Amino acid sequence: MEGEEERKDTEGSFSKASIPKRMAIVAAGGFVNIIFGLIIYFMLVSFSSDHISNVVEQTVDGLSAQTAGIQVGDQILKINDQKIRLKSDLEELVQENGNKEMTVLLKRGDNVQEIKLQPSEVKSKTTGIYLSGISEGEKATQIVQIDENSNAAKQGLKVQDIIKKVNGIDVIGNQEKIVEIINGAEGDQLLFTVERDGEELEIAVEPNEISNYYLGTIMKVADNNVFSDMYYGFWQTLEFGGSILDNLKMLFIGKVGLDQMMGPVGISSVVSQTQGIQDFVYMLALISLSLGVTNLLPIPALDGGKLLLLIIEAIRRKPMKEELEIGIQMLGFSILIVLSIFIAYKDIVRIF
Repeated sequence: MEGEEERKDTEGSFSKASIPKRMAIVAAGGFVNIIFGLIIYFMLVSFSSDHISNVVEQTVDGLSAQTAGIQVGDQILKINDQKIRLKSDLEELVQENGNKEMTVLLKRGDNVQEIKLQPSEVKSKTTGIYLSGISEGEKATQIVQIDENSNAAKQGLKVQDIIKKVNGIDVIGNQEKIVEIINGAEGDQLLFTVERDGEELEIAVEPNEISNYYLGTIMKVADNNVFSDMYYGFWQTLEFGGSILDNLKMLFIGKVGLDQMMGPVGISSVVSQTQGIQDFVYMLALISLSLGVTNLLPIPALDGGKLLLLIIEAIRRKPMKEELEIGIQMLGFSILIVLSIFIAYKDIVRIF
């Protein structure tokens, strides 16, 4: 666009436009990506018929819901004054609450009532490792992330290790088998056989014990009609958008490392392994939304960086020196190029 890269005095050029107009132009690309991603995801989940409602279909014997008197057909409206719309809302609030007493507001018939209960604690084992999103083949059991404070990290497992056996049992390409062995382990240690740089290693890991909390309810599948599909599609789409922001937050506070980021090479690899149109469309929405949000980050050379400079110009009530602005943009561009090369290298190593 004339006047966008180098300032022009020509009437109608970008640099002659008002600050609000320039901000709208700069932000438009990122917002289109975000809106497109959200629309695609909304359509995807709205046409799905497996939405889970907030109505209780069954209670689990011996767990807190049944003990506290929650009945089949009860509609769970709120937990600790927070609305429950999706199954994930319920699960997240219960996990966050832990073993503390909580207040459940539910509707039974025409009556609304409160029940106080303490979620049931169920202990399980974990190693703190996260496997590839690939569902088949050797790469399916490749470690892509390890919690830095976990025993797996302390005792020698590393990102990019490919798990071949656990306790002598072949698990290549079978993520569910790994989870089953870990949860069913009776001893104090698990023996992992991993491939690292073409060499097989055996590493003993003592799993961590963690507590999970449950109400003990199985929720009813929602009615399959247009209104219901759009309702659950809307709230699931909001949750999807929020998860992207949460992932970015984790990156900036150090809970996700740069080596876990993925560029065009890695994205192409994942997209090529999607199974069916539904998986492909989901990846399309995820990429578009991630691209839009990332592009609006206040980093020089990205649209978010340009927005930040325009905000500074509005506060100062005069434009920044053109040479300084160009220098800032070039610095940001250089950093992005280095980051892109690093991520592409990691993608290639991860694939091959």
